[in-house]
Amino acid sequence: MATGLRRRLLLLVLWTLAAPARPGSGKAGDGGWQRCGPGVPAAVAEEQRCTVERRADLSYAEFVQHYAFSRPVVLQGLTDNSKFRALCSRQRLLASFGDSVVRLSTANTYSYQKVDLPFREYVEQLLHPQDPTSLGNDTLYFFGDNNFTEWASLFRHYSPPPFRLLGTTPAYSFGIAGAGSGVPFHWHGPGFSEVIYGHKRWFLYPPEKTPEFHPNKTTLAWFRDTYPALEPSARPLECTIQAGEVLYFPDRWWHATLNLDTSVFISTFLS
Repeated sequence: MATGLRRRLLLLVLWTLAAPARPGSGKAGDGGWQRCGPGVPAAVAEEQRCTVERRADLSYAEFVQHYAFSRPVVLQGLTDNSKFRALCSRQRLLASFGDSVVRLSTANTYSYQKVDLPFREYVEQLLHPQDPTSLGNDTLYFFGDNNFTEWASLFRHYSPPPFRLLGTTPAYSFGIAGAGSGVPFHWHGPGFSEVIYGHKRWFLYPPEKTPEFHPNKTTLAWFRDTYPALEPSARPLECTIQAGEVLYFPDRWWHATLNLDTSVFISTFLS
């Protein structure tokens, strides 16, 4: 009898571990954000080999000499943002900012439509895996356009990368995006992007190498339709950035992103 009960309990535990997570029911380590699961496009996956150098304990002198003006780099272990990460869990962000109005942008390259709505509505109704057939101007995501006065209680706990470039001023942009979503190729000034929760795949080209892309197609569509046919010499630098890692991209480098699951991230632009 006792053996049969133990067997049933073991089966129950195994079934619970194997059951797919419901939206918002992620493990504590995921901050309650939805991981990649059923319904997420099959194309969403990590690259086979990261072609962006990863560096831990990088000095400022090395950063300026080898990366700041020449190539991207993934930085590890420069700051401890564990407190900021805890404040960015789904439950805590909804409790603190659920009623705050946020501004969403369309995911296309050259024209950005803006839509304002409560943060809770975005998280509970719009934060879902990307539809591969959607166009960029039909896809809304939350990134930048933050009300820094209203969100000051969160941002004051963030420790940005300690590196700066002469003559620049840092500016934060905070974002949350669903699996399969991402901004298509674009460029701007230099900056850093840190993943707080989730995984974000990056594709990067130097300024002199304009990528082939349609400005109103999502990164997922580009990855599905264009990326497989690229010759090895035409492929971008690419890497999947994990929670706690920071990607640095130099000035005017083309870049596109693809979120592998629900991702919470913050960028520090140097302008």
